[in-house]
Amino acid sequence: MLAMNYRGPYRVRADRNKPMPEIEHSGDAIVRVTRSCICGSDLHLYHGLVPDTRVGTTFGHEFIGVVEEIGDSVQNLKVGDTVLVPFNIACGKCVFCQQGLYGNCHESNPEATAVGGIFGYSHTAGGFDGGQAEYVRVPYADFGPTLIPEDMDHDDAVLLTDVVPTGYQAAEMAGIKPGDTVVVFGAGPIGIMAAKSAWLFGAGRVIVIDHIEYRLEFVKQYAQCEAYNFRSLEDPVLFIKKTTDWIGADVCIDAVGCEAAGDALQTITGRKLMLQAGSATALHWAINSVKKGGIVSIVGVYGPTGNLIPIGNVVNKGITIRANQASVKRLLPRLIEHVQAGRLDPKGIITHRIPLEEVGDAYHIFSAKLDNCIKTILIPPSARK
Repeated sequence: MLAMNYRGPYRVRADRNKPMPEIEHSGDAIVRVTRSCICGSDLHLYHGLVPDTRVGTTFGHEFIGVVEEIGDSVQNLKVGDTVLVPFNIACGKCVFCQQGLYGNCHESNPEATAVGGIFGYSHTAGGFDGGQAEYVRVPYADFGPTLIPEDMDHDDAVLLTDVVPTGYQAAEMAGIKPGDTVVVFGAGPIGIMAAKSAWLFGAGRVIVIDHIEYRLEFVKQYAQCEAYNFRSLEDPVLFIKKTTDWIGADVCIDAVGCEAAGDALQTITGRKLMLQAGSATALHWAINSVKKGGIVSIVGVYGPTGNLIPIGNVVNKGITIRANQASVKRLLPRLIEHVQAGRLDPKGIITHRIPLEEVGDAYHIFSAKLDNCIKTILIPPSARK
């Protein structure tokens, strides 16, 4: 079958000879992919920043498709169902799944004690192949895959597998109260959705900080928020303090993670020399910009080792930090309702639709921030007929 193939940092290609996935467990399903996405966190893999990302891996944790085959014990799906598949691989039964922490499933990832399994996200997340392919094996098929409502646009549905839930959970974890000032670091797809979702929780003011002008213009229009280029500010922290009467933001959201720009020391130690688990610049700014007693919500991806962060400021300011991978399955009923009611427009962030055969070019465009790219959808050949 046709699939994206990782050959090393900055090297991906379309491979027409990837073996077809097979049912390996009675609870598996095989899904024929109709849409998949390139996620900002896929770029961490592409750039060689995630440990144990092996040559030959197929990326892609955001996809929808049609059920082609099911294992003997699968009862909640049938062949022909059209489903969206959460990026979390969750069993639905372990102690953490029972708490709704589907991103921390204790059964799906044998390689870690923290994150659960994730499609197409290196062997640190279980070593599962992802959905940037024509077909994908979906474990725990009775729990994860969710039927797409008949009246839902499939472009909306594919963004409910990660981008919308992650942005929404960033706002949810932030504990936003009516009238709060919310600062989002990062104007990529997750930051855009976090800014949009902040209004749903009652925010009175939403500010987005980034340094890519076309992204700032996009989020300003899409999320009806303020947007500022940190390169035009003397100091982002000082700016946020000034614009909040020297109190600080009620809430700060780190939607950037390990590839943040803006600080030479962080960039050199975290992205070039890899002496820490990524550049923690956005996290520094969030901790130092939030008010005393405020909340910092983290959905940006960092590695499993340590980072240089001002933990003393966290203690002395009495900051609450909340962070996790989004528990997609828990959020889907609410998000489907928001989409159907017109409060969220996921497909509005899609700027590029690229054939799967051109996946190498697609990664280059997204990584290099070319052609005003915000969100890319990959379309397999069978979905274009």
